[in-house]
Amino acid sequence: NRLAHHLRAQGVGPEVLVGIACERSFEMVVGLLAILKAGGAYVPLDPEYPLDRLSYMIEDSGISLLLTQEHLLAQLPTPDNVRTLCLHAEADWLSDLPGTDLPASDSKSRAVAENLAYVIYTSGSTGKPKGAGNRHVALHNRLEWMQQAYNLQPSDRVLQKTPFSFDVSVWEFFWPLMKGATLVIAAPGEHRDPQRLAALIVEQQITTLHFVPSMLSAFISVDEARACT
Repeated sequence: NRLAHHLRAQGVGPEVLVGIACERSFEMVVGLLAILKAGGAYVPLDPEYPLDRLSYMIEDSGISLLLTQEHLLAQLPTPDNVRTLCLHAEADWLSDLPGTDLPASDSKSRAVAENLAYVIYTSGSTGKPKGAGNRHVALHNRLEWMQQAYNLQPSDRVLQKTPFSFDVSVWEFFWPLMKGATLVIAAPGEHRDPQRLAALIVEQQITTLHFVPSMLSAFISVDEARACT
């Protein structure tokens, strides 16, 4: 809420794109939620991408504000027309802001169903990457369909392991939070290592997670996967 109030004061609102370049972390989740709470739409920029791809995405999306983490600044392009804001839970500038929800009466600044929720760039394998936008109503419909199909409960624990530059990550972040389940964030790099992933699933008692077929095949071939019930 504090970050959302700050973003609103910076001009973030409906149809305003805000870049976010973070490693998978608590700060990443707070950044995504704050952008949406402020009424804006997020543009995920994977810090592991090559510099020229990041530069293209920043220029093409037209963002003027980029949320990131201090230790990533050196590996990110920083155009003069883009302001950067480093996320940190104990940031001094956050302490003076209200921790309350933004006022619902502020209709001009509040996103509605048809407004953008995010813009995710394609792989670019057939040319330049293209930004694909999705609306709040489309995201909501998808998550409500998933809830009807899989009936997530507050006792469930969902693993977030997909890089946030892929659309599967969207439901990993928001579905458990919408339904009161627990969101568990895999550390950077853990999603690539079947042994570490299996240990995390057991340790955190994960009940719900997503695999693409190739990763699932690699995962179930390791002995540690047998412990993931």
